[in-house]
Amino acid sequence: MMELNELSYKIRGAIFAVYNELGPGLLEHVYEATLAFELRKVGLKVKTQVALPVIYKEVALEIGYRIDLLVENQIVIEIKSVENLHDVHKKQLLTYLKLSGKKIGILVNFNSYKLVDKESIIRIIN
Repeated sequence: MMELNELSYKIRGAIFAVYNELGPGLLEHVYEATLAFELRKVGLKVKTQVALPVIYKEVALEIGYRIDLLVENQIVIEIKSVENLHDVHKKQLLTYLKLSGKKIGILVNFNSYKLVDKESIIRIIN
């Protein structure tokens, strides 16, 4: 398995490649598809729209939560195309990490004037 920091670095490179090619203002599913393409192009295994059940009292409830991208079965990527990221977006990703048992998540907002760490790309650790 690839080391998490190396994997995060490759993901960030793919995020910048997509942003530099498409720019801001498109719908989330466009960024999801193009980011998955870029990640696969560099040899990473990527799953899209991964079902995420909620376990309640030992029962798995399929209630519609989905991980945008799961890279190498290790890193969850949540894609947004919004005016600004808010705490609720960070909490959503943290909840996805807890429900999936994954340690690292990356929240990215492609609808930014420019991609800036801590404003548009946020790494969250569970």
